[in-house]
Amino acid sequence: MFGDKLESQALQKGCEEDIEKHCRRCIGKPTMRTMNKLRKYGIYVLFCMLLFAMVFQFSADLRQPSYPVFKLSEGNMTNRMIIVVTPTYKRMTRIPDMLRMANTLSHIKDLHWIIVEDGNKTVPAVRDILERTKLPYTYMGHKTILGYPRRGWYQRTMALKYIRSNTSQILGKDHEEGVVYFGDDDNSYDTRLFTEYIRNVKTLGIWAVGLVGGTVVEAPKVVGGKVTAFNVKWNPKRRFAVDMAGFAVNLKVVLNSDAVFGTACKRGGGAPETCLLEDMGLEREDIEPFGYEKDKDREILVWHTKTSTPNIVKSNKNSTKKAPPPDTFGYFVEA
Repeated sequence: MFGDKLESQALQKGCEEDIEKHCRRCIGKPTMRTMNKLRKYGIYVLFCMLLFAMVFQFSADLRQPSYPVFKLSEGNMTNRMIIVVTPTYKRMTRIPDMLRMANTLSHIKDLHWIIVEDGNKTVPAVRDILERTKLPYTYMGHKTILGYPRRGWYQRTMALKYIRSNTSQILGKDHEEGVVYFGDDDNSYDTRLFTEYIRNVKTLGIWAVGLVGGTVVEAPKVVGGKVTAFNVKWNPKRRFAVDMAGFAVNLKVVLNSDAVFGTACKRGGGAPETCLLEDMGLEREDIEPFGYEKDKDREILVWHTKTSTPNIVKSNKNSTKKAPPPDTFGYFVEA
């Protein structure tokens, strides 16, 4: 203890004369042997301190991850809430379709999922899926009314009305902007569609969709960063020749209009997308294309996959009576 105290005071004053003074005060006049011991002790302490610093730095380097750490560029960071509108209806493949979509959306932050059931009431099995995502969601039932085609038009209309009347509730306290996207429950989505495309839409974003319109891919034709036409087979002269999965609209555009999906669309060959976007007051010049930058090997981030109805073997094929529902052995299936 005495040696530590002595050495500490000696190092602070930084000279051998101070060491000698303290030695005289405590133990008398030091000898040359004592001074040599003190010098050796000081060197030993300094060596230990240096060794400790080297070991600490080495261990800190080991704690660094061996994999590369990627950071989002500040230019792509926005505070927009993504609002996904999904019409749905009872069918045998609905639960697996919803599971797949839920698993994708559960990876997306700042997303509000609006699901509209084509029926007068909601389905507990669907609600259970939504609960497990931990996402904020709205699940409501609106059965298609007379005059509307059973293609989700009426459900999307009711979702747009809900968004306009409950904007602050959907955005919450942490968001001032939003983007609305119409995502069907049987499509296949890459998470980057939401994080890199949809969240960055300022007015009207459009991108490629795979396996749609009787072709492998539909995509906007981009020249100099502007959409000049559409690479589609069906009715390419439409002002907005785009599939429902291939665009998103900034929330401010939705709120500044009362456009909805009507019972029919007389423009654009009857496609609802064209009528909706035109009724919102949008022009082709408002389009922001995404995913076109590469000259080749461009990626498709959404695919218009349709789950086919499984071929369930029915008993009593020759019977005139209606076949009973298949046995599910106690498991829930929307048969």
